[in-house]
Amino acid sequence: MPLALLALAVGAFGIGTTEFVMMGLLPEVENDLDISIPTAGHLVSAYALGVVIGAPLLAAVTARMPRRTVLIGLMALFVAGNVLSAFAPDHHWLVAARFLSGLPHGAFFGVGAVVATNMVAPERKARSVSLMFLGLTVANVVGVPVATLMGQHLGWRATFLGVSTIGLAAMTALALLIPRAGAHAAEAAGLRGELAALRSLPVWLALGTTVAGFGALFAAYSYITPMLTDAAGYTDASVTLLLALFGVGATVGNLLGGRLADHALRATLFGGLVSLVVVLALFPLLMSTAWTAALAVTLLGMAAFVTGSPLQLMVMEKASAAPSLASSANQAAFNLANAGGAWIGGLALAAGFGVTSPAPAGAALAVLGLGVAGGAYAVDRRRVAPRAGRERVVATHVPSPERLPH
Repeated sequence: MPLALLALAVGAFGIGTTEFVMMGLLPEVENDLDISIPTAGHLVSAYALGVVIGAPLLAAVTARMPRRTVLIGLMALFVAGNVLSAFAPDHHWLVAARFLSGLPHGAFFGVGAVVATNMVAPERKARSVSLMFLGLTVANVVGVPVATLMGQHLGWRATFLGVSTIGLAAMTALALLIPRAGAHAAEAAGLRGELAALRSLPVWLALGTTVAGFGALFAAYSYITPMLTDAAGYTDASVTLLLALFGVGATVGNLLGGRLADHALRATLFGGLVSLVVVLALFPLLMSTAWTAALAVTLLGMAAFVTGSPLQLMVMEKASAAPSLASSANQAAFNLANAGGAWIGGLALAAGFGVTSPAPAGAALAVLGLGVAGGAYAVDRRRVAPRAGRERVVATHVPSPERLPH
């Protein structure tokens, strides 16, 4: 695999760290800025809103720019957002800085996935995407716990300065390792071509699968702490270690999904969604003892992230003429899944179905994801069948060489 994938992984590591570390820093921010926890929670929402808006917007605006330049520029915007977060004088400025930090997130992964697949042979495309996403999953194992500890001991502002340093390292790696050759590949499609890609039904079905599939994950994962403490009996201090197990499972699932998808993309996607249904359906039972709860958290990360690379690659293939915008839109879909899944899981809790009820609600969303993926498969089959029929007709009516006039 090209060394340039390391540069993309470093950028993904920084982005993953700054996205998820906010959850662990809410008490420090609350005390320092003298705000309530619900108000501090707006910092999580502001980042997600930045991702949803920035992913398609920045991908469209930069459609004619060299992708290498785009990636470096997006990482510069990421660094600026985190530096402003570190020096924000009050809550309102911090919300604005978090929104700015989220803007380059989706476009970086979207454009980065296109660059990653262009650097490898066709049979290694999904694996190249999974190696870029490796930075995101490793961030959950290493980056977020370390950044949280830094915030607890040195102050939350030090955390954002530390993340900014990771961003600067990523910018350097991108400048040194991403080849200039093929840098103008993005110019062929342009803005009009990129926007045209979003008019495709298969692209929207692939995006819908992302929303439902990862919505299933976040319906359960958003409430994993009360499940572990109230149902499985863990202490609050143990939760951080268990969340690291989720990151380990996500890392294994991501690498496994990339390898399998290169051999059978759609089968890997269906297999991942089925395994997610099974794990979430069994969650209430698995949360009954400590060791099975730890197993459940690991399996949840594995089952969910097996589908990550196949979904990203499927969106790109369905918009093959102009993949950057569609690929970035898939990251926006991921964050919509985050918000929507958490909302649906919260409805199950509010209805009084019990502390583990968000998991079966997530299983229902995963079933919906299977249905959307099945619909996408049926659309593809209908589109392929008439084309194959026309090719057979043309081949049947081609005159043999001996009957051609001389």
